[in-house]
Amino acid sequence: MALVAAVALHEALSTLTRHPRESGGPASFSAAQEGKKRDPRFRGDDGLKIKWPNDILAGDAKLAGILLERAGDAVVIGFGANLAHHPDNLDRPVTSLAALTGEAPDPAATATLLAERFASWLALWRAEGLGPIRAAWLERAHPEGTRLNTPEGEGGFVGLDDGGAMRLAMPDGSVKLIHAGDVFLAN
Repeated sequence: MALVAAVALHEALSTLTRHPRESGGPASFSAAQEGKKRDPRFRGDDGLKIKWPNDILAGDAKLAGILLERAGDAVVIGFGANLAHHPDNLDRPVTSLAALTGEAPDPAATATLLAERFASWLALWRAEGLGPIRAAWLERAHPEGTRLNTPEGEGGFVGLDDGGAMRLAMPDGSVKLIHAGDVFLAN
């Protein structure tokens, strides 16, 4: 479910950077870009990446994250995206859609877009299983070789196993499977 949520959030936020008028963004995206400074870490649509398992990054800055918790037989998913503002002076870089594009999207329209994208990806997962979701996640993820700090130590991202666990190449040549835990980009 974390992979489904991450792909849906990535797709919604990418839509907001490409087609803001149709998705609740500023009325004139070009005018907003001309008059306001854009975040230099953002290089356009290819600047949004998923960091395992469920953060969305613009360059090396966190834009959004997801928290999943089980409640009985249900899974509760919380999406958090910096639309208009982002905190300063954290221990890692963060950004917002307003910083990336020059103007914040409408929160209600953003929530609707995210709900639509999540419903679509959830339906695909239910119909076809994890395979297409895993492939979509990998297309949107940080590239193989990205250095990551994990509870298991620092290593290089080498993809996902068939169940969605992260494969991390360790300095000794072994590959560890990471199923959960905090993961950060290595400096």
